[in-house]
Amino acid sequence: MMSSTQIQKFQLESQLDSLAKIESIVDELKEQYLIPEDIYGNILVAVTEAVNNAIRHGNKLDPSKKVDFSFEPTEKDFIFKIQDKGTGFNPDLIPDPTLAENLDKPDGRGIFIMKNLSDEVAFEDEGRRVEISFNRS
Repeated sequence: MMSSTQIQKFQLESQLDSLAKIESIVDELKEQYLIPEDIYGNILVAVTEAVNNAIRHGNKLDPSKKVDFSFEPTEKDFIFKIQDKGTGFNPDLIPDPTLAENLDKPDGRGIFIMKNLSDEVAFEDEGRRVEISFNRS
């Protein structure tokens, strides 16, 4: 049984250099919480994608706005939350990147990737916060 939940919080600058920091954060969490290798890669890609969206689309690379990033291990899941300071968006209005008319578009794959690599993706706070969960087993 795990004792009280340990939520770890990080704050990232709204610049693309922050994406490199995600890898070292996830690496440290992997060692600390013994995250299995088979979901580690999915976590790294999905979380990096979420932070990238927060930096580019949410905060629009505005240096005065930060991206809040947290990690919570529960008995069943590893939960990551990424929050930006943008105006928000409706995730239901993002076009499906697998449709023929969207295959050549450079954007619009992030949410699709997050949903496919994780066990659950939930948008909160009018799209400014995304919660990505990965089952431990």
